[in-house]
Amino acid sequence: MEPEHYFSAQPAGPATRRPLRVVLDGARRDLVTTSGLFSADGVDKGTAILLASVPRPAGNTMLDVGSGWGPLALTLALQAPQAQVVAVDVNERCLGLTAENAARLGLGNLAVSTPEDVDAGLGFDTIWSNPPIRVGKAELHRLLLTWIPRLNPGGSAWLVVQKNLGADSLQQWLAANLPADFSVRRAQTAKSFRILHVERAPLDHVAN
Repeated sequence: MEPEHYFSAQPAGPATRRPLRVVLDGARRDLVTTSGLFSADGVDKGTAILLASVPRPAGNTMLDVGSGWGPLALTLALQAPQAQVVAVDVNERCLGLTAENAARLGLGNLAVSTPEDVDAGLGFDTIWSNPPIRVGKAELHRLLLTWIPRLNPGGSAWLVVQKNLGADSLQQWLAANLPADFSVRRAQTAKSFRILHVERAPLDHVAN
């Protein structure tokens, strides 16, 4: 997938729809995919490692940054049916597919949105993301500083990043640039990927 996918609202080329059968939350799911997306043929390796590594999501508001056809957002909605899940992407094709796949699974708790249409006052208890590293450092940093500070007190963000694409330097950058009540750690290394965990201190900890 060319990097233009990550910041083009309408990707070039025709959309060729086809069935997609994948395992999400331990069960086989019959979904739909199309051309012009990142990892259109299934769950990519990084996303699969993230899904295998993270604890079950906690809280009532959850976010997937860069939804693609929806593997992270769909899993959040499956595992936390009580929660409001938001899938964010700039790509209209991705948003349409995520919404359609949510409907196929009967997930009424999942909404899709462009970044600018997310309620500015909405905070999140859990954020999952396989961030688009290849957009370039400046755009990636802007993206992460847009969403991670929207963690609610006590909330957690889980990111998967390839080691050879700067996972360790990104960890250091996040630790240096997020507000003081955020902590960043390397939670796991799996194959060629790092799982980064960002946590915002609870209010009682901040007060003390």
